[in-house]
Amino acid sequence: MYCVKCGVKLADTEARCPLCNTVVFHPELEREPAQPLYPENRYPKNKGTSKAFHGVILILFFIPMLIAVMTNWQLEHQLSWYGIAVGGIALIYVIFALPFWFRSPNPVIFAPCSFGAIALYLWYINWYVAGSWFWSFALPITAALGLIVCAVITLSRYLKKGKLYIAGGAFVAFGAFLLLVEFLLAVTFGVDFIGWSIYPLIVLVLFGGALVYLAINRAARETLERKLFF
Repeated sequence: MYCVKCGVKLADTEARCPLCNTVVFHPELEREPAQPLYPENRYPKNKGTSKAFHGVILILFFIPMLIAVMTNWQLEHQLSWYGIAVGGIALIYVIFALPFWFRSPNPVIFAPCSFGAIALYLWYINWYVAGSWFWSFALPITAALGLIVCAVITLSRYLKKGKLYIAGGAFVAFGAFLLLVEFLLAVTFGVDFIGWSIYPLIVLVLFGGALVYLAINRAARETLERKLFF
């Protein structure tokens, strides 16, 4: 329930707005249930996106792949770097286009698949350039970030309550992720560990802790909601 004058969120038991002292709009009247928009069990069906549209999108992704192969062959008379370009285009397709082949794509399934595709693409680049940074840097970073993102998506989808706990934990986890990035940079590439990741870690931990505190303290949460008009 909200104030009709200033829009502040009100508790169900309040008769006047605590901010502008406006009388709550007919709090004593019982509202009749609204008429359903559609007859029972006769809701309109979502037809989804047509297969022809997905086919067009697939062709649009295939064209730059073919161009990359032809360009590589024309310039060097052999196939060498085309795999990086083709793999990058395929990765974009897997992340952004492939889920829409399904009527109701589940992000809990497609999020880990996307990070798996990212890890596979990074492994290919590491193999192509004969590098040694995949197992000690790229894979741990991709796995850590994927774990955080997938955990947030899963908890947000299947838990009806506790959004502030999830958001607070996500901020803290991302701060720890930045610390891991700096540490692995130092280990893999010999970069000096100067501690730049500690500063965003402190900020993110404080912000995440504040969200968890608001989730625990209902009075503080309701006060903040009225102050910030949400």
